Amino acid sequence: MLKKMLSQPICIKGVGLHTGQEVTLHILPAEEGFGIKFRRTDIKDAELISADVNHVVTTKRGTTLKVNNASVATVEHLLSALFSLGIEDALIELDGGEIPILDGSAKPFLDAIEKSGLLESESNKDPLVFERPFTYLDEETGSEYFVTPSDKMQLACILEFENPLVPSQYAELEDISHFKDQIAPCRTFVFLSDIENLFDQGLIKGGSIDNAIVIVDNEMSEEKKASLSIKINKPNIRATKQGILNTVDLQFNNEPARHKILDMVGDFSLLGRTIKGKIIAKRPGHTSNVKFIKALKSFYQETRKTRGIPKYDHTVPTFMDMEKIQSLLPHRYPFLMVDKVVELKDNLIVAIKNVTINESFLLGHFPGNPVFPGVLQMEAMAQAGGILALTIMDQGRGEKWDTYFLKMENVKFKSKVVPGDTLILKLELLEPIRRGIVHMQGTAYVGTKVVSEGELTAQILKRQ
Repeated sequence: MLKKMLSQPICIKGVGLHTGQEVTLHILPAEEGFGIKFRRTDIKDAELISADVNHVVTTKRGTTLKVNNASVATVEHLLSALFSLGIEDALIELDGGEIPILDGSAKPFLDAIEKSGLLESESNKDPLVFERPFTYLDEETGSEYFVTPSDKMQLACILEFENPLVPSQYAELEDISHFKDQIAPCRTFVFLSDIENLFDQGLIKGGSIDNAIVIVDNEMSEEKKASLSIKINKPNIRATKQGILNTVDLQFNNEPARHKILDMVGDFSLLGRTIKGKIIAKRPGHTSNVKFIKALKSFYQETRKTRGIPKYDHTVPTFMDMEKIQSLLPHRYPFLMVDKVVELKDNLIVAIKNVTINESFLLGHFPGNPVFPGVLQMEAMAQAGGILALTIMDQGRGEKWDTYFLKMENVKFKSKVVPGDTLILKLELLEPIRRGIVHMQGTAYVGTKVVSEGELTAQILKRQ
């Protein structure tokens, strides 16, 4: 599936559901690889806020992102619209702390984006592909998620309420292309029993029965009707035959469950990539959605390390020899840690480091018990990853680039490496190279055994 790009800026104005403040929103086109980012124009020198699960700070009645002193609340409806249209790059500027609620659904955002016109990107969307099942239980909320392999992203929601007066609901999205008609129009909802508490907590200042479905889950006294009428500025409120607190029929009998899928799409977009898999969620919510996608991301990274363990056959011709390696890397003996490259693809490299007793540092590490240092295993992986990144950046232009190590994360040393071992170095891009930043998963093997692993981040700079 090709990615889409915005063709022109979009302006949307509205009121925040929880703050009640007027907000002007501008959705601006961005270059490929920019990602989805927010900028608070009402805060001087505010940092950009990436739509990333690691920036979620609260999920109380909505998803809020924050970087330093700048935050943006209730991002899920807008993000779901962008995600459903295949848009991965946009700068969203707003002069307040909350995305407008509009009619409580994603439809106004989606309509405005489509009306502005979209361009097809030259690159394909890079999905997370799940080849085996995964389950997640949030013990605090009781929410459950089940992921099974599929050739596309499919979502299903089982909505169960603790109140016996409100029946359970089920909804599904068989294909993201159906989002516009089947999911986008579905409005946010709240229970009547929660309404007064939410108003008292200051969490629903911009809400009304026009942009939020109020489900009647208890009996309303005349006194309660009068109090609520004042708070939501609606006279003569009543419960309809559909069990909701307004005079407009539900757009779908299972609109609340469909809206939960809308929220799931918005929250799941914080992964930064689409998913190839079917996800069934039981009693999902923003808090559990965020926990789930963090667990899902870890699970995916773990499975991709064990999937496709590289095999080294010394009888097969080398893909890249030492001469070619030295034309790319500035490293030289005794600090060149890659002897050959046996596989090179768009987002993956497999390289070889032969560990011999002739390594000078083995004289002191350790006398009588030589062990190849773990830090040098990481250095070898970094050099192999550098070859991958430099090959991508070069593209036959003949330009000279250098890679500089920025950080290592989640590093583990699982088995010692000794003279006579052949290190098989496998590096995979975890995301496209953006603004010269390379994020890779590195795994080192001896045979089929993992001896070390870690996430490596480096920066590519043109050689001066």
